Amino acid sequence: MQIVKSIAAMQRLAKKWRRAGTRIGFVPTMGYLHEGHLSLVKRARQAVGKNGKVVVSIYVNPTQFAPTEDLAKYPRDLKRDLKLLRELKVDVVFVPSDEEMYRRSKSARGDARSTNFSTYVVEEKLSRTMEGASRPTHFRGVTTVVAKLFNIVLPDVAIFGQKDFQQAAILQRMVTDLNFPIKIIVAPTIREKDGLAMSSRNQYLAGNLRRQATVLWCAIQIAQAAVKKSKRFPTAKLKSAIKKLIECEPDAKLDYVEFFEPETLLPVSTVKSGMHTALAVFFGKTRLIDNAKL
Repeated sequence: MQIVKSIAAMQRLAKKWRRAGTRIGFVPTMGYLHEGHLSLVKRARQAVGKNGKVVVSIYVNPTQFAPTEDLAKYPRDLKRDLKLLRELKVDVVFVPSDEEMYRRSKSARGDARSTNFSTYVVEEKLSRTMEGASRPTHFRGVTTVVAKLFNIVLPDVAIFGQKDFQQAAILQRMVTDLNFPIKIIVAPTIREKDGLAMSSRNQYLAGNLRRQATVLWCAIQIAQAAVKKSKRFPTAKLKSAIKKLIECEPDAKLDYVEFFEPETLLPVSTVKSGMHTALAVFFGKTRLIDNAKL
């Protein structure tokens, strides 16, 4: 397994592979890998075959964090991550620095913006609701860094997890609108035995917070059961029931719960089978998201 830190070196490798007709599968991550990430890596290998190349990036992207969010505290363990990826026979791990990705001077502080970087990719429809409403600058950072990574790694196929449903939809729209010659595969959410979706932020859940976090999956199951029981269910009534359920947990605070059309992400007033739900909840200072088809 090769570890690459520079953009130029990664592009040289990718161009060499493409000239040879070798397919490239790509999994972008922010590290602190768990079984959910590893399932994406395995899916990338399936997509390109034994003769293809699998590239995983590990980069905690500062432009998708607001100043009040957990950039400095975001969990990092590169040594452990590399061991896990080596076991899966990943071909290349791309580990750039902020200076490399954003031409940021070493003395610069804050959010990685500098006079040397001023171009961003912005999706203007799918990013308006849910995460986009709660974290207004988040998706601009995501689309920008993923577009950069696509231009660096030059993949044929890129794998994303369904846990970040809105993010995956936005990136699919970006690929279509900007004509990236890349196939996007969205792989299923991987859950713990108690239903909690795997996330690097789960490690923040100290003490009783870990048990309380299972209310996310309980809320989704309640929504699914309501839709199964009634072909059409009033959204306001279902939101009220879920809010009440979540607020029974002493340290849980609902950020949002939404019901929407999966293609447009537009909210609906009546919920029925085939629609989607997504929610974000604070457990103490830790904010977790989840979603599922109804």
